[in-house]
Amino acid sequence: MLGDKAKKLVFIGSDHAGFKEKDVLHKHLLERGFDVTDLGTFTEESCDYPDIAREVGEKVREHKGAFGVLICGSGIGMCMAANKIQTVRAAVANDESTAALSRVHNDANVLCMGSRVIKVELMVKIADKFFATDFEKDEERRVRRVNKLDEM
Repeated sequence: MLGDKAKKLVFIGSDHAGFKEKDVLHKHLLERGFDVTDLGTFTEESCDYPDIAREVGEKVREHKGAFGVLICGSGIGMCMAANKIQTVRAAVANDESTAALSRVHNDANVLCMGSRVIKVELMVKIADKFFATDFEKDEERRVRRVNKLDEM
């Protein structure tokens, strides 16, 4: 699984706009060997994205080293909601480069994407890049900055 010995724990969720894409990503991550828990939504009926973002964010906070993936129409609403949870560092990524930078520089632990912004094939590539990229934990400045985020 992407070079890691231990399975990465991932909590995944979406609102109605990202329901189909979430299912594709869920299956993909399972195939890659991740331990994935789907926290909903489970239908295409309209739902409130903050509720799903809270569920995923709280699970990421509860399980040290866990990750989250959130999908809504733009990725922005989910990101805003998830970042309300202390120690969650959610980032919107619309390409592989921003996914990698969110990990390297910011130790992002929740990946947010928009189903109305990018196609599911690109979402898969973005998720692969996100999970294959490590935080620069040996860079004091990066650690210092992330600690400041977590203290806010």
